[in-house]
Amino acid sequence: METFGRDGMRFPVLDEGPADAETVVLLHGFPQSARSWSGVSRRLVAAGYRVLAPEQRGYAPQARPRSRRAYRLHELVADVVALIDAAGADRVHLVGHDWGGGVAWMVAATRPDRLRTLTAVSAPHPRALVTAMRSSPQVLQAWHVLFFQLPWLPEAAFRARGGRLAVALLQHSGLDEREARAYVERLTADPGALSAALRWYRALPLDVSTGRAAGAITVPTTYVWSTGDVALGRRAAELTGRWVTGPYDFKVLDGVSHWIPEQVPEELADCILRRITS
Repeated sequence: METFGRDGMRFPVLDEGPADAETVVLLHGFPQSARSWSGVSRRLVAAGYRVLAPEQRGYAPQARPRSRRAYRLHELVADVVALIDAAGADRVHLVGHDWGGGVAWMVAATRPDRLRTLTAVSAPHPRALVTAMRSSPQVLQAWHVLFFQLPWLPEAAFRARGGRLAVALLQHSGLDEREARAYVERLTADPGALSAALRWYRALPLDVSTGRAAGAITVPTTYVWSTGDVALGRRAAELTGRWVTGPYDFKVLDGVSHWIPEQVPEELADCILRRITS
């Protein structure tokens, strides 16, 4: 499967491993791409799994609606369900990092019937995040979420100095320069790509009930958080377990930045495999 479709849109998919094996779906975040999972995917395929890594809505040239309403979480969840259907799978092991983790939590909360397991990476449970914003510096750590609500200015800042400012900020957060440059160049070279990716953030005010909608998670879950994450703090990470009623494991990676899939793919793959095989 090279692509799958939904509502007239086409989404590219990296599809690796045996077609008849148990399926693992990997969801990327901002400003990443499906390629951010390459190190993790390699290990999962070697372990005998089929691995699907889609380019998500806004990042895929043929799945780039212009309305921010089209990027509400229920639409992003429906994209994942459409991928599972297209793959011919009843249930999958779902993994998501950053924004992909936020979508993965909502799939687990609203469509647990389509999941075998959940591994959320960096992104805490939405209700844990909301709670942490009231009782910790989390709201300050999430400054970029507020900045991205502004019209045109985030796009201008991202392109400033030929994208060098954005690359420097991503490096400051722990991302390798080569990967940071590749992500920035991809979003700035493709007309409309950057604004489409930012619509994930700009749709957030339309999802004000998200925290309440993401209820208890019943599927077996692993949450992976890193101490060097500049955007998502310890308080939200430690609170996440309150909203998981199924089997739960909280894995802390010391000294690792927010960019866990790129920085420590082998260690992350180990966490995923432990959850899958448990």
